[in-house]
Amino acid sequence: MLVSADLSSNLTISDTQSYIDLETTYGADNYHPLDVVITKGKGAWVWDIEDNKYLDCLSAYSALNQGHCHPRIFQAMVEQAKKVTLTSRAFRNDQLGKFYEKLCQISGLPKVLPMNSGAEAVETAIKAIRKWAYTIKGVAKSQAEIIVCSNNFAGRTISIVSFSTEEQYQHGFAPFTPGFKVVPYGDVAALEAAITPNTAAFFLEPIQGEGGIMIPPDGYLKQAERICRRNNVLLVFDEIQTGLGRTGKMFAFEHEGVKPDGITIGKALSGGFYPISAFLSTSEVMDVFNPGDHGSTFGGNPLAAAIAIAALDVIVDEELPERAAELGNYFISKLQAIPSPHIEEVRGRGLLIGVELKPEAGGARRFCKALMKEGILAKETRENIIRFAPPLVISRSDLDWALERIEQVLIAS
Repeated sequence: MLVSADLSSNLTISDTQSYIDLETTYGADNYHPLDVVITKGKGAWVWDIEDNKYLDCLSAYSALNQGHCHPRIFQAMVEQAKKVTLTSRAFRNDQLGKFYEKLCQISGLPKVLPMNSGAEAVETAIKAIRKWAYTIKGVAKSQAEIIVCSNNFAGRTISIVSFSTEEQYQHGFAPFTPGFKVVPYGDVAALEAAITPNTAAFFLEPIQGEGGIMIPPDGYLKQAERICRRNNVLLVFDEIQTGLGRTGKMFAFEHEGVKPDGITIGKALSGGFYPISAFLSTSEVMDVFNPGDHGSTFGGNPLAAAIAIAALDVIVDEELPERAAELGNYFISKLQAIPSPHIEEVRGRGLLIGVELKPEAGGARRFCKALMKEGILAKETRENIIRFAPPLVISRSDLDWALERIEQVLIAS
């Protein structure tokens, strides 16, 4: 029996612990957040409910490349919301085609299939790859294989965790989707050895984000491209976290000048205002889809399309990839100069940076908690790595402010 709840008491909540208690009482225990309750944000900064100010050095896992509540994207959202928000794909709308055109011009790929979450974009890519294998390459029915890399992260659906090498992501969720083969990240010889006549694609992150900001050896992506071309294997990149300016290029694959057959994007595609993602590919790959093969009620809706157009315009007009390149080089060099006994390595590209700590440092989370007390919000990944990924609109003076506090924490903690 459903019992009506008196929600009026919620209006008086003003302390951090009460908000935390609400989440733990009514929500699933599937995240391990820092105990800060954010109530507003602007640019690279956020404020909690007690009006404490923090520098956001996570950017919602790179969804906020344009910063919090960018006024130009906000205005586009408001204007479109006044007109029409959803039509479904049963009908056309006047924003979708313009969104497609802009995304194709920016990416260099000619076709788009819009979805909502990053995981949905990856699922879309998997379906496109498999159907291409059967209808174009001629792989026997149900035999297509997709090669992926160890330490990957592409989402948490059943098919995606099926090719994860992280034990927790799979524990308790079997049986898994077959058809994936795992090779070590950055190992060209292993990639070549894994290819068979049934190989449909090599799907990988150009830089592994959740895996610990792992950057492959120089030339790895270009060598992988050559191997794929020789073997009639698709090369598809997961650019959901690395794309749209984060690494100092519009897309991370551009650092090596490769031309992929497909990419998945999301996160910063909306500047943090709305769930928007897409799979982009060559015409040969995308044309395997026929009406009814794939879709989404909300994918490609006019509100999402209008927001994405504005979000992409901000990235281009404000030269955010160039900012990420310049400020990233500065940030990395300053972090590498910190004389902390806890630091094993500082690595990154653009404003996607990992500070790996020595095993005896006691894990990265305690440092993230200490940074929070100093007004900096960062998050650990892979237990021993602090990820720094601030909005690309951040100023050099804000970075200097953060660096003073980061150095104090990494030396004193």
